[in-house]
Amino acid sequence: MPLEAGLLEILACPACHAPLREEQSPETLELVCTGEGCGLAYPVRDGIPVLLVDEARRPG
Repeated sequence: MPLEAGLLEILACPACHAPLREEQSPETLELVCTGEGCGLAYPVRDGIPVLLVDEARRPG
């Protein structure tokens, strides 16, 4: 389930404060940092973004 457009506009990466973009696969929805050198992917669980660095998936 995609997030509201207005919500995505105000969210930022907690690690580097860069904007986030949605990435959806058949199994998961994530918010991925657009910051250069960061790229953390934050999970969305039950429609709620989990913006905790400890819960983020590292790029790679």
